[in-house]
Amino acid sequence: MGKRLPAVLAALVAAAGLATAPPAVAMQDEPAVDAAGLHFDLDRADIPFLQHRMATGQLTPTRLTSAYLARIRVLDPKVNAVLALNPAALAQAAASDVRHRTGRTRGPLDGIPVLVKDNVDTHDQQTTAGSRALRSRPAKDATLITRLRDAGAVILGKANLSEWANFRAAKPTSGWSGVGGQTNNPYVLDHNPCGSSAGSAAGVAASLAQVAIGSETDGSIVCPAGMTATVGHKPSLGLVSRTGVVPISAEQDTAGPIARNVVDTALTLSVLQGRDPSDPATLRYPSTQPTDYAKLLRPGVLRGARIGLWRLPVLGPDTDAVVSKTKASLERAGATVVEVTLPYQDRLSALEFPALLTEFHRDIDAYLATRPTGPRNLADLIAYNRADPLERTCFAGQELFEQALAAPGPQDPTYLKNRAELQDLSRRSVDETLAKYDLDAIASPTNPPAWKTDCKVGDNDVIPSSTPAAVAGYPAVTVPAGSVGPLPVGISFMGGQWSDGKMLALAADYTRVAPARVPPRYLPRLPG
Repeated sequence: MGKRLPAVLAALVAAAGLATAPPAVAMQDEPAVDAAGLHFDLDRADIPFLQHRMATGQLTPTRLTSAYLARIRVLDPKVNAVLALNPAALAQAAASDVRHRTGRTRGPLDGIPVLVKDNVDTHDQQTTAGSRALRSRPAKDATLITRLRDAGAVILGKANLSEWANFRAAKPTSGWSGVGGQTNNPYVLDHNPCGSSAGSAAGVAASLAQVAIGSETDGSIVCPAGMTATVGHKPSLGLVSRTGVVPISAEQDTAGPIARNVVDTALTLSVLQGRDPSDPATLRYPSTQPTDYAKLLRPGVLRGARIGLWRLPVLGPDTDAVVSKTKASLERAGATVVEVTLPYQDRLSALEFPALLTEFHRDIDAYLATRPTGPRNLADLIAYNRADPLERTCFAGQELFEQALAAPGPQDPTYLKNRAELQDLSRRSVDETLAKYDLDAIASPTNPPAWKTDCKVGDNDVIPSSTPAAVAGYPAVTVPAGSVGPLPVGISFMGGQWSDGKMLALAADYTRVAPARVPPRYLPRLPG
C-alpha cells in the first residue's frame, strides 16, 4: 500500500488543478513547495486563523487541503510520514466549501485536514497497524473518526507508525512498519522520530497536515511529539473512546491529538472527547469536564502556579541543560518551581510489562474478531509473520507476540494483583507528589535528543517520564522546550485525573513565555 502513494497523490493533485499552481516561498533548507497559492506561513497558521480566512472568503477548505497534498508530494518522500492518502479527501473538502459558503459550518474543525494514525479504523481505507497481515478494511469507523467526520474535518489519510504500536519485537525500531517502511525525523532525517505515533508527529512537524491523531499506551504520543517539536496530548483514560483503535491494553490505551500549537490540540481534543457505550472507560467521563478546551488557554496561567520539576538526569546532561532553561522560564512567568522525585517508579517498571502481555493477548483477540477478514487471533498473527520475510526486514523478531501468547490469562490471580498494584502505585506517585508540595502540575523532560535510526541496533529509548501518567490513566501534554543542536527536546506537564484542561492551559502559557519551536530543516544528517 505504501508504494502506491505517489500514484494516488498524483491523481489527487491533478484533480485539484495543482500542476500549474504557483510555488510558495521555501523556508531555509526546505525544498520549494507548491502551496496552492497560499499567502501565509502554513507552518505557523493555527485553526482560528484558518477559520477566519475561510469565513472572510480568503481561503477555502479545498485550497487548504490542496496545499497539504502539494506539501506531501514534495516533502513526504524525505519524511515518509504518510502511509496512505484518502482518495475522498478533496470531496470532503468540497463539501466543507459548501458549508462555509452557506453558513452551515459544524465548528472549528470544519474543513481542517487531519492525518490519522493507521491503527485507527476507517471504513473507507485500510487500517493495518503497519502490519502486512492486516491489509484490509474494517467494518466501520472508529468512534473518534465518526466524531471527526461529524465535525466536518477532512480525513487526509493514514499516518505511518511503529508496527503494532511497538508491541511486537523485543528490540524494535520506532517509526518502522512492514506496510509503510521507516518514518524519518524531519529535523535530522537519519535520526528517529520515536514511536509509536511516528508518522502522526513527523507529518505534523513537516506541515503535511494541520493536526494528527496518535495513540499511546506508554509514551507513544508524547515521545514522538517531543522529538519533532510538536504538541502532543495524552488524554485522561476515558476521555476519548478507544472503540475501533487497534489495542495493546484497555487499562492504559488512549488516543489523542498532535499539532504544531496548543490551541489546535485543544480544539481537536474538544471534538474527540465524549462518552461511548462501546467503551466502558468513557462512562466515567465527568459531566463537569470542559467542552471547549481552547477557552481555557488564557495568558498568565503560570503566574502563581506551583510546578513540580522532575529532572530525570538519566536522559543525559544535554537534556538536563534544556530542563534548567525550562525552570528559569517557568520562574520568569511567575511560577514557583519545586524539584521533586516521583516515588514507586522501580516497582512500576517491574510490573507494567508483564501486565501488558496479558492484556494485549486478551484485547487483540477481541479486536481481530471485529474485522470482516484477516487474522482472527494472536496465534494467526504470529504464523503470518513467520511466513512473510518482508515482516522481518527491520523488526527481526516477534518476541512480544510470543510472550503474550504464553502469558497468564486475564483471570490469573497474580496478574490481577499486579494490575491492581500498578493502578494504585501509579496514581499515588502523581497524587501524593501533587499533594505533598501543593502543586498544580508536574513537569518533566519528554525525551532526550533523537537517536540515529538503525534497524540492527533498535531503539535507545529508556524514557521513564511518560510512565506515571500512562499507567495511572492521567493526562500529559508535551510542548517544545528547546533543542540539542538541531534535535528537539520537549517538556511534559502531567496532573491528576481529568485535569486535561489545566494541563493544556499551563502548557499553552509556557509556549507563550518560552516559544521554542522552529520549523524542521530536513537535514540529511547531523552537522559536522
